[in-house]
Amino acid sequence: MPVKDTVFRGKVVWITGASSGIGEALARRFARCGSQLILSSRRENELNRVADLCSEAESVDVLPLDLSQPDSMSDAATRALRIADHIDVMIHNGGVSQRAFASDTSYDVDDLLMRTNFLGPLALTKALLPSMRSRRHGHFVVVTSVLGKFGLPGRSGYCASKHALHGFFETLRAELWRDGIRVTMVLPGWVRTNVSMNALTGTGAPQRKMDPGTAKGITPEDCAERIIFAAATGKREVAPVQMTELAALYLNRWTPGLFARLLRGRGL
Repeated sequence: MPVKDTVFRGKVVWITGASSGIGEALARRFARCGSQLILSSRRENELNRVADLCSEAESVDVLPLDLSQPDSMSDAATRALRIADHIDVMIHNGGVSQRAFASDTSYDVDDLLMRTNFLGPLALTKALLPSMRSRRHGHFVVVTSVLGKFGLPGRSGYCASKHALHGFFETLRAELWRDGIRVTMVLPGWVRTNVSMNALTGTGAPQRKMDPGTAKGITPEDCAERIIFAAATGKREVAPVQMTELAALYLNRWTPGLFARLLRGRGL
C-alpha cells in the first residue's frame, strides 16, 4: 500500500457531496485506504449506492444532510460524533455552481449559493472545532475552485462563495495551527462531473446542460488522487487543473490587468 494510503488507515473521514462526482471518487479512494467513512449529501439513495462501492473501508456510515440549511449543521455534527466519536478529516466537498450573469440572477439564488457553498460548511466546521481542539488533532480539506482566486462572468454568486471559503479557512489555519488543526485548500478546474448540469440559472432552475470545458475536464478519480496526496503530505493548497486553468491562475497572479481584460466577454 502506498505511504499516502497508510496515513488514512483507520482514520475517520467525513465527506460531504459524497453521492456523485469528486465526492464519490474520494469516498471510493479513501475506502481503499481502509478509512472509516461517513458519507453525506441530500440524496440518501445515492449515498447508499456509493456506500455499497466502498467495501474496502473499515466502516461506512451514511448521514444525509442539506448544506443549504446551516442551522442544521450542529445537529449533523452531533450525529457524526455519535457514529465515530471523533472526526480526523473533514472534507468539505458539497456545493452547487451557477450559470447566469449577476444582473439576471435573483437574490434568492445568491442566497442559496452562499448558504450551500459557504455558510453550511462554515457552520459544520464550527460545530466540529471543539472536538478537534480537545484532541489537538483535525484536518479540514476544503474543495473550492480555481474561481476562488478570480471572478468569471456568469459565476458571480458562485465565485463569491468560493472566495469566502478561502478567506475563512486560510484565516482558520493561521488561528489554530497551535491546536493541531490543519487546512488543505483544493482548487479544481474543469472536472468531468454533472456540476454544469446541476448549475443554477438566474431563476434557480438547473441548467441541465453539459459545458464543453467540463466535458473535457480531468476525471473525478484523477482529481481525488491529487487531493488525497495533498492531504497525506499536509499541503496547504493543491490545484487539480489542466494547463489552461493553470495558466489562468498564473496570469491572474502576475499580470492581473491583462488577465482582467482577457476575461471580458467570457463566461457562460
